[in-house]
Amino acid sequence: MNSSDKDILSALEALPSSTLLDVMDGMGNINTQMRGVYSMTPGQKMVGRAVTMRFVPSRPDLRAEVIGSADSAEYQAMELCGPGDVLVMDAMRLGDPSAAGDIKLLRLRQKGAAGVVTDGGLRDLNTLQSYGLGLFAARETNMTMPSHMLPYEAQTAVQCGGVLVMPGDYISADNGGVIVVPAAQVRGIIAKALEYDALEEAVKKQLESEDVTPGKYYPFNEAARALLKK
Repeated sequence: MNSSDKDILSALEALPSSTLLDVMDGMGNINTQMRGVYSMTPGQKMVGRAVTMRFVPSRPDLRAEVIGSADSAEYQAMELCGPGDVLVMDAMRLGDPSAAGDIKLLRLRQKGAAGVVTDGGLRDLNTLQSYGLGLFAARETNMTMPSHMLPYEAQTAVQCGGVLVMPGDYISADNGGVIVVPAAQVRGIIAKALEYDALEEAVKKQLESEDVTPGKYYPFNEAARALLKK
C-alpha cells in the first residue's frame, strides 16, 4: 500500500459513512449505499479498496468447471487482497446462499485484508467473528452456495446490494450500512465531507446556545455556513 492509499484510508476511517453518503447525494451520486447488506460485527468500522468478484446462477455444466480449483474466481479475488483491501462479492442479492465461510475467509485473514462485503449470506459466523475481519452481508446462513450460485469472474464491475462497484473503488462500512466511494472522485469527496463534518459540528454547537428550531440552519443554508466564519 502506498502513502497515497494510506492517507485516503485514514481520512475515510475518520469520517462517518453517513457524512460521505450526504456529500455524494449532493454531488448527484444518489445510489451509493448498498441495500440489504448489514454489519455482522456490530460496532465495527471498515474501510478499504474494493477487490471484486461476482457469482452467477448455478447450472450443472458450469458447476463442474468453476468449483474445486485454485483458479476459481473466488480464490483469484482472495489472492489479490492485501492490507487495506475489501473483498466485495456480488451474490445477485440472493441473500440466503452463503458466499463464503470460515475456511475460505481464513485466507483473507492470512492476507491481512480489511474484510468482506456481500449481498449473499455468510456461514460460520461465530468463527468468522474471531478473525478480526470486517463482515458485512445480507444475513447469517447455513445454506451452501453451489446449488444456487457459482463463482464466475474476479476484478470486474459488479453490483452489490444494487450499487455499482468497480475494482479499486473505496468502501466505507459501519452499523449504518455499506457506502461505495468512486475511486476517481474520492479526494474531492473527502474534502467536501471534511467541510460537511465541520458544518455539522458548528450547527450543533450553535443550537446548544440558541432556543431555536434546527430549521434555522438545517438543511444547511447560508446562515449555517456563516457559522464556520466566526
